Amino acid sequence: MSDQVISVSADSGLIQRKRKSTAWYFLLLALASLMWSGQGTAIKFLDSHLGPIGITFLPFYCTTLLAIPLLIRMRRQRPTAQTPNRRDWVRFIIAGVGGQVLAQLGMTWGISYSLASNGAILNLLIPVISAVLASIMLRERMTPLRILSLLIGLAGVVLMSSGDIQHASFFQSKFFLGNLMIFAGCAGSAFYNVYCKGLLQRFEEIEILIYSYITASIASIPLLIWVEPVPWRNFLSFPLSSWLAFAFLALFMYGASMLLFFKALAHLDVTTASISMYLVPVFGVLLATTMLGERLNLLEVLGAMIVLSATLLIVRYDKA
Repeated sequence: MSDQVISVSADSGLIQRKRKSTAWYFLLLALASLMWSGQGTAIKFLDSHLGPIGITFLPFYCTTLLAIPLLIRMRRQRPTAQTPNRRDWVRFIIAGVGGQVLAQLGMTWGISYSLASNGAILNLLIPVISAVLASIMLRERMTPLRILSLLIGLAGVVLMSSGDIQHASFFQSKFFLGNLMIFAGCAGSAFYNVYCKGLLQRFEEIEILIYSYITASIASIPLLIWVEPVPWRNFLSFPLSSWLAFAFLALFMYGASMLLFFKALAHLDVTTASISMYLVPVFGVLLATTMLGERLNLLEVLGAMIVLSATLLIVRYDKA
């Protein structure tokens, strides 16, 4: 009898520790989502100076260059760290090109051939696509709780995006190519998250980030040479707000946020972590309200509460 009591007590303690650990990693994911949500606001301060490809990849290059010294320092401190072999570099090329480049170009070019509202709606599919890919590529379990949390979160962001839905146009033939490119960008983003989860078994978070960023940067350089040459003189006319926006994209959007996401991803399933992405529009609305003076409506408040409930549900009860 006493052995059973001890066993129950140990199991209870393990569950409590797991819940606290999950809550901690969801806090990291929430911080990452907060940083991602600032992308739209930052672009507003840059779009009068740079084209969409420049806004996307120039901060990306800065992130890569700034992170390389961190990688060198880490490898000096850990001489036993894995050195990427030829097969590993192939994996990083797949992650960088098939993930990051496809995600960034799909959204950037897609919106130029479609509507911003279409892009906002299609972006809501990223957690769902991530969950499906994780179940196929990583054999993750799609439990009823996870499916329920995904659906509740999706319902919340749909409410928050009611204005975008009213202005969206998915079925007009002139927007078909753009919508297809946006969807490809969403799939690329989801693929990057799922594929990098597999790489975490061999490499540290910062190694995956930098190695994949290096391959993505090299692959995207031709775009800034032949497709959208960089107007370097425009940097001379940058006001302080534009420099701060550029720095935010380089340091937080592409840097710190992804390290936080990978840190959490090393301990959580992709399906569980993906639910946190529904927090991005919540934070995005709050940032637009505080920094751009946009007004918050009742549906957005209700949608935000629903998204938070989905997040709390998975943090509190997910045991898979």
